[in-house]
Amino acid sequence: MRVRTFLPASPTARPYSAGPRRLVRTHAFRLAALYFLVFAASVLGVLLFVYWMSVGFVERQTKATIKAEITGLAEQYEERGLSGLVQTVAARSAGNRGDANLYLVTDPKGRPLAGNIAAWPQGVPARAGWLSFSIAAKVKGRTLIHPARGAIFLVPGGYRLLVGRDVSDAAAFGHHVTWTLLWAGLVALFVGLLGGAAMSRNLLRRVEEVNRTSERVMAGNLSHRVPQRGTNDEFDQLAVNLNRMLEQIERLMTAMREVTDNVAHDLKTPLSRLRARLELALIEPEEGEGEAIRSAIEEADRLLATFNALLGIAEAESGARRGESGRLDLCAVAQAAAELYEPVAEDKGFLLSLAAEPGVAIKGDRHLLSQALANLIDNALKYAGGGEIAIRVERLGDRAHLEVADRGPGIPESEREIVFDRFVRLEPSRSTPGNGLGLSLVRAVVRLHEGRIELADNAPGLVVRLDFPALPLAFELPTRPLLGFPVGAQRAAGR
Repeated sequence: MRVRTFLPASPTARPYSAGPRRLVRTHAFRLAALYFLVFAASVLGVLLFVYWMSVGFVERQTKATIKAEITGLAEQYEERGLSGLVQTVAARSAGNRGDANLYLVTDPKGRPLAGNIAAWPQGVPARAGWLSFSIAAKVKGRTLIHPARGAIFLVPGGYRLLVGRDVSDAAAFGHHVTWTLLWAGLVALFVGLLGGAAMSRNLLRRVEEVNRTSERVMAGNLSHRVPQRGTNDEFDQLAVNLNRMLEQIERLMTAMREVTDNVAHDLKTPLSRLRARLELALIEPEEGEGEAIRSAIEEADRLLATFNALLGIAEAESGARRGESGRLDLCAVAQAAAELYEPVAEDKGFLLSLAAEPGVAIKGDRHLLSQALANLIDNALKYAGGGEIAIRVERLGDRAHLEVADRGPGIPESEREIVFDRFVRLEPSRSTPGNGLGLSLVRAVVRLHEGRIELADNAPGLVVRLDFPALPLAFELPTRPLLGFPVGAQRAAGR
């Protein structure tokens, strides 16, 4: 029975809370505050621009109108003198024209000569330039004080010409625009504040999901995953990466537990036999000492082989030997392995054949690739029972293939994935010599070389196909035939 250990949560870890006080200290709140400040500055800039373009336009139009009037009256003065100016002002001031223009011509003592203003405005200095003043206007029988804007034109001899314009309508328009923009700004800032708060809360909720998942994983629930919303945004991508990491951690933890269980199971029997034979040598030192020592050495060798295989798998999976990779001719590796195993194959009644395409090269470690190929040939010799063991090396496009095929019972398709796990042996009796680490080492070596491993039917038998990225040919061959013949025939031909 497998027992899963649950680790207690860290004493410093507290459930994530998005309360007001904690909210202020979060990065999401600071981001939302920055967003609000930028939004407020933008709204303020837009409102000031609108105010300048509307109210400022009216004021500029008023000044332009006054300038045009003064220019026209100055021309009248140049052409007709003071009397002509007075007559022109009187004509323009007569009646109620409704254009809100104001005129006043005074003598050097300030007495009115012509115009629609009864007297010189109080507090207005008698010097040339722009000025603001107030006038009394009758509206529906009531006397109201209206603001006015004007300019003074000094006539030689101490005479003065005041040309102005009633700006009460413009002032009312400016007042209305100011309040409208003020309320619009307040509404926009309120909406921006709500948007910033909503954005902050949304970010906190997404972060909270990651925190909850982390707390459950720390508590021992390695099967929990970060939820995804299907939006394919940055948080979904983060969730995908975190879930992949958690799957890898869970897979490694499961493999570690399985390795621990299998190591304890597979090493218990040889260690017990080793101890029993050493005890026998102590009890009967003269009779069984030599045999007990030999048996103990054999058991120790098997144990060392198991641990060496485990160390080899760990070394390959960690990529510790990646720096020792170089250009490697797969044909040479296959020939060396075939020559090494040819005598063993003949003794067991196998025909070992090699079909190798010259010039197939990959970037790899010769020692690891040779060890992986040796494990595949050794498995075929153990479980095939007889017949032909075919080794094949070929290049297909930009991929290099290395295959080992036998005529044995093969492996059921449903069990072709689990045979790569450590200490997995499909033989129920486990009587055949071995430790169940051969295919695990092969897979680790293939992954180290960025390759793929595949198990397929050989009808009958099994094909183990290793697929690697191929290096470009060092030189082009006129023809590239497959060199295929039994290994023994290669030696007989004086290869």
